[in-house]
Amino acid sequence: MDKQEYWESRYLGEGKIWGESPSTSAHAALQLFRKHRVKTVLVPGSGYGRNTGLFSSAGFDVTGIEISETAFKMAGQFDPRSKFYQGSVLDMSFDNRRYDAIYCFNVLHLFRQPERELFLNQCFGKLTKRGLAYFTVFSEKESSFGQGAETEPNTFESKPGRPVHYFTEPDLRQQFHRFEILETGIIEDPEDHGGQAHVHILRYIFAKTNE
Repeated sequence: MDKQEYWESRYLGEGKIWGESPSTSAHAALQLFRKHRVKTVLVPGSGYGRNTGLFSSAGFDVTGIEISETAFKMAGQFDPRSKFYQGSVLDMSFDNRRYDAIYCFNVLHLFRQPERELFLNQCFGKLTKRGLAYFTVFSEKESSFGQGAETEPNTFESKPGRPVHYFTEPDLRQQFHRFEILETGIIEDPEDHGGQAHVHILRYIFAKTNE
């Protein structure tokens, strides 16, 4: 099962998987974007729009890209203020714009190392000079760390078609070697999948392009 099939199956079966409230990290990114006077925001892996909606309702010009056709259609109804494209985050050729900032929630860790590098290079090319990036990823403190076959160091496939890389602090900093790192840390993000409440222990990184 490839990534598109995996996510299409999940959205078809579960609908608004994470509910309608934005991630805790989206609120944190919003404050940083306001402080830095951001106007345009790109959201790779925008899902059905729960996080894009926070930014668009705050007055930002928001664009999302999402691989699942079902989630893409849901997003147009859930967050009509934002613009959405359907496609892979590994190909950012959907428009020729550059954005002031990128907010990316829990997408980077879903790829193996060559694809992670490609994804971040694509993001780097979509940012304006000194453009900002706020990413969250699974940390090695997650309860699911170590579950499933280890396909790369700290990368485990507990579900077919969904490898997950668990980032340590040095690992995350190294991954963003093309960026100037402004801030990193741990953020707890509560989720509830149909009555199954839990808390993710995420790492976040706030960085900007260094050219």
